Amino acid sequence: MKKQFADRMKKNPVIAGVKDIDNLDDALNSDCEIIFLLCGSIFNLEEVVKKAKDKNKMIFIHVDLVDGFSKDAVALKYICDKIKPDGIVSTKNSQLKVAKSLGLLTVQRIFIIDSLSIDTAVKASQMIEPDAIEIMPGIMPSITKRISCTLDLPVIVGGLVSEKQEIENALHSGALGVSTTAKKLWEVKL
Repeated sequence: MKKQFADRMKKNPVIAGVKDIDNLDDALNSDCEIIFLLCGSIFNLEEVVKKAKDKNKMIFIHVDLVDGFSKDAVALKYICDKIKPDGIVSTKNSQLKVAKSLGLLTVQRIFIIDSLSIDTAVKASQMIEPDAIEIMPGIMPSITKRISCTLDLPVIVGGLVSEKQEIENALHSGALGVSTTAKKLWEVKL
């Protein structure tokens, strides 16, 4: 599954970030191979994941942003067993560890605000060993390059990416994928 994740990012590095359920159909009908679900609730997750699977899309649930679930191992086990996404996105190391133990793919979302946060992010990623990391904001090519050269895992960038040139800059700086909520970029050809 990890290889399939990387292969799909190589095929189309743009990841559809869905922050409003009303945009789900646009993501499902886009060329994006992967969807990061940044919204949803206990009431609609199963249906959303099923729709993504029916369209042959990989889907990752950002578990920190889902309504109606506690942020613990029981909720993650339920998500894994009943909802069956391909993986999760989280900023929380504890969530990532549990998800990995359940066999889900994991994307560690990291916010870079200063040089100390870079070092902290690298150390945390080396300890957690997620399947990929997502650096935010995604418009920092020099930081992307620095982190991608330091870690031996796929780097995704996201946040504030709103132009094709920013996607190209990220990819040239070592990112394997770029997540964006800008629907106009879901159909970008690179």
